[in-house]
Amino acid sequence: MFNLSTLLPLRTAGPVETTSTTASDTDARHWGVDADGRPLLTDEQVEALGRDLDVIREREFADLGEIDSTYIRRIVAVQRSLEIGGRGLLFLGFLPPAWFAGVVALSLSKILDNMEIGHNVMHGQYDWMNDPNLHSSKFEWDTAAPAENWKHGHNFLHHTYTNIIGKDRDIGYGILRMTEHEKWTPSALLNPLKGFLLAVLFQWGVALHDIEVEKILSGDKSIDEAQDVIVAIRHKARRQAFKDYVLFPLLGLPIAPLVFAGNAAANLIRNVWAFTIIFCGHFPEGVALFTEEEVADETRGGWYLRQMLGSANLTGGKLFHIMSGNLSHQIEHHLFPDMPARRYQRIAGEVQEICERYGLPYNSGPLRTQFGSVVAKICRLALPNGTVRKGRPDPRVSATGRPAVTRPEATPAATTREPVGAR
Repeated sequence: MFNLSTLLPLRTAGPVETTSTTASDTDARHWGVDADGRPLLTDEQVEALGRDLDVIREREFADLGEIDSTYIRRIVAVQRSLEIGGRGLLFLGFLPPAWFAGVVALSLSKILDNMEIGHNVMHGQYDWMNDPNLHSSKFEWDTAAPAENWKHGHNFLHHTYTNIIGKDRDIGYGILRMTEHEKWTPSALLNPLKGFLLAVLFQWGVALHDIEVEKILSGDKSIDEAQDVIVAIRHKARRQAFKDYVLFPLLGLPIAPLVFAGNAAANLIRNVWAFTIIFCGHFPEGVALFTEEEVADETRGGWYLRQMLGSANLTGGKLFHIMSGNLSHQIEHHLFPDMPARRYQRIAGEVQEICERYGLPYNSGPLRTQFGSVVAKICRLALPNGTVRKGRPDPRVSATGRPAVTRPEATPAATTREPVGAR
């Protein structure tokens, strides 16, 4: 059986260390944005930033090879070993240590399957291997959301329209009020409760998210238009529920209730962990939101800039990054969603240096800080705008409308420095 130590990066050279910079910092180095996080770069600077990031992309994709394929196959081997071991230990659940160990192993298996394997494989990060078991067009994961539904809602809608209000449905998942731009209603008072329930039931929330219930309720979409999505969710949900709550408990007779409880506990742990990592990458204070008008005629450099300002990272060790699916490097993931995620640690230092060079914030911090910021935002936005004033407001958007921003002339520091990766 493989152990988790085999998953550490295969290269001896480690990534450049990044420093923690939380959204509340008011560092004077961030001359590329105003006090509310609005970018102040000129068009020329934005395009230069895009070229610098393209250099990283081209270099890393030219280097893809055996080291990447070996890594993901090791991850899959460990995940399968954990699942087999975890389910086997649950069949010995009449022994409390075996039940506890089974829950831990099965939880780790589900987390690896969903995050470091499923999420990344379905982004096409390993399509170049031409392995049908690791190809985005064929992969199905151990969660309630059907792969095809998820790829449309996540890969296309979310990654194309990242943090664009009215386009990116992942802002609050249609359940939570996560920006002052959204009109306050009394239902927002339930923000903390809805956030808790979404965390506990996250796999089901992600699955049902693709139905676009809010559009059906508003009349923008008919129930008939959602039928294909609903049917796919129903079929996948039945398979998931049967596997975890009927098949394996029956195989564990006469301790079926203990096996049932072990599977439920593993799903709960996976749900809460996935919710925590994903929300820390998208919703801490200081992460930018955008209007459709602001991104009209957006260039490639502008798209890169939006990804950098609209995401946040988590600091931690190598094992933490693996168990987060490397979504602890959410900034790098949004810049290069189809790059094998193990490479995000390698390039994080370069991306941070580019941010510093262009006067942009690099929103990164430990889990406790970023998640505390997320929880504070969920609670703050449960109340009407202006009731609580803590931390930075949602950048780029205010409840009274977007003020005009005048771009400054390029600063000497910006015009005399050679862009990162310039050739």
